[in-house]
Amino acid sequence: MKSRQTRSFAITLLLSPLFIAASVHAQGYPNKPVRFVVPFVPGGPTDIQGRMLGEKLSQRIGQQVLIDNRGGAGGNIGMELTVKSPPDGYTIVIATVGTWAVNPHLYKLNFDVVKDFAPIIQISTSPGVLVVHPSLPAKSVKDLVALAKARPGQLNYGSSGVGGFGHISGELFALMTNTKMSHIPYKSSAPSLTDLIAGNIEVLFNNAISTVPHVKANRVRALATTGSQRLAVLSELPTIAEAGIAGYENSSWSAVAAPAGTPATIISRLHKEFVAILADPDIQKRHADVGAQIIGGTPEQFHAYLKAEVAKFGKLVKTAGIKAASGG
Repeated sequence: MKSRQTRSFAITLLLSPLFIAASVHAQGYPNKPVRFVVPFVPGGPTDIQGRMLGEKLSQRIGQQVLIDNRGGAGGNIGMELTVKSPPDGYTIVIATVGTWAVNPHLYKLNFDVVKDFAPIIQISTSPGVLVVHPSLPAKSVKDLVALAKARPGQLNYGSSGVGGFGHISGELFALMTNTKMSHIPYKSSAPSLTDLIAGNIEVLFNNAISTVPHVKANRVRALATTGSQRLAVLSELPTIAEAGIAGYENSSWSAVAAPAGTPATIISRLHKEFVAILADPDIQKRHADVGAQIIGGTPEQFHAYLKAEVAKFGKLVKTAGIKAASGG
């Protein structure tokens, strides 16, 4: 009995400096720049949102927040980089539904999105916009369906990559309309939007954040939105469901996390700062202007939501027969 107590006491003595060091480290946080990983190339919606939030976070914590764009593999490169970073609060990541909830069903990942990240906060949710190049003879969803049926496989639609929001939206559309279009994956939604504007692809299911300005400038033609409700910023546009595809709905969301093992005190501090940032009138207006709805909530709420989304998209990927081998 004494031997067991002695061992226990010895272990406590050995570990206590580590706990004390972790506590002191957390109390002094932050005392150097914070790396904010964006697992996509510059110019896309996640990059835009990350820079917007990073600027505000920097102002609040009094340290630089450095945006680190790590595009490729549908966001997996940036996610793995984050997981392998020290869990000290100096590396955080912002990613979207495709990276968080779809990729686990498409790729053999070296990490587990549920177990290997410490959730901080869900940022926002946003329906997408179905847009086409102005030269395409389709001015409504019904026109697009008719054209796709008349020209099976000939219409090209882009996305941020296999399993990304645009890809999932396109697959849902094809399943529900019994049509076939050719998927063209990009490293981010930014180059896919550029190619649509240039006329190199004809169709795009894209995030509202980066698409709305081009709709308003008449560079692309919007046919409908992908959510369950109309976008206030494009109130004249019907949802795809309203346009005749009953039951269609798909929206994107984003969330911030740190590597698993990051001290709870640091997660709490970061969560507190992001809550304040999301309540900032400027941030609220900039999200509302592009049809995004701020979510917020606790780390625990995001963790529960993430697990539900991973399960939901697992079923969809299987039903649609989506394979990572076709691009990404």
